[in-house]
Amino acid sequence: MNQSPAGAVLCTGRLYCDLVFSGVEALPRPGREVYAEGLSIAAGGGAYITAAWLAALGRPTSLAAERPAGSFGAALAEELAASGIDLSPMSDPAPGTDPQVTVAMVTAGDRAFLTRRAGAAVPAALAGTTLPARWRHLHIGEMATLAEHPNLIRAAKAAGMTVSLDCSWDAAVLARPDLPRLTEGLDILLPNRAEAEALAAHAPLTAHAPCVVIKDGAHGAEAMCDGRTLRCPAQKVEVVDTIGAGDAFNAGFLHAWLDGRDMADCLAAGVRVASLAVGRVGGAGRMQPLAAQPGARVAAL
Repeated sequence: MNQSPAGAVLCTGRLYCDLVFSGVEALPRPGREVYAEGLSIAAGGGAYITAAWLAALGRPTSLAAERPAGSFGAALAEELAASGIDLSPMSDPAPGTDPQVTVAMVTAGDRAFLTRRAGAAVPAALAGTTLPARWRHLHIGEMATLAEHPNLIRAAKAAGMTVSLDCSWDAAVLARPDLPRLTEGLDILLPNRAEAEALAAHAPLTAHAPCVVIKDGAHGAEAMCDGRTLRCPAQKVEVVDTIGAGDAFNAGFLHAWLDGRDMADCLAAGVRVASLAVGRVGGAGRMQPLAAQPGARVAAL
């Protein structure tokens, strides 16, 4: 992997073992049973999926996460080893920790999740007040991780790093009235449309970060940065699986942003990578290096 002039990225947040049931006609109702056309086991969680797509883009990327406990972690070993991600910041769970598992049910054009969140969101070695100065940028995979470790942004800034944050829907965390204080120092916030609406109920979106990028599925993406609003339409592609599409968008956007490209190009890069993600099953397993492709068209408002 070639070292990028813009430097390496550290992604942190919970790592899950995803049990992905695909080809589900409808979600099950109490007392009823539904059947899936396919089942796959894959590594999941926003931090990992963004890291895997960044690595596929050629960006030197490390993952700071705790492995799922027991056989669930063992089931991910081959995928993680083949991901191209630097796994040295990862740690093993404490004895007796429940496994972190997500059951994902993929229906036509959408998905639903059932998750057991357990263990630590961030390895103990990186949960202090300072971070090693070996990375250029910190990406936090979910708002809940920042809520559990509110020092992460300050620690990254002390190490000279820029910081981005995905929300990853958590109703309890998104309902907190102190989120602008929690996100103080953040450079880029990357919510989806529903998360953006929940955040805006407390304060203007730009109170959370100077640059807010909203992922809006089939409607594309929108950025509010430096007093400007930019929109980028989605590409027309066949949708196979939407799991991890937002995290893949993060990777494309951040890869371009760290290379110093303008906001229109960053949005287009995010949309391009998200379009690749929805054309495959699973978040980021069996990734191949990505060749440069034309970006999507961006309209400035």
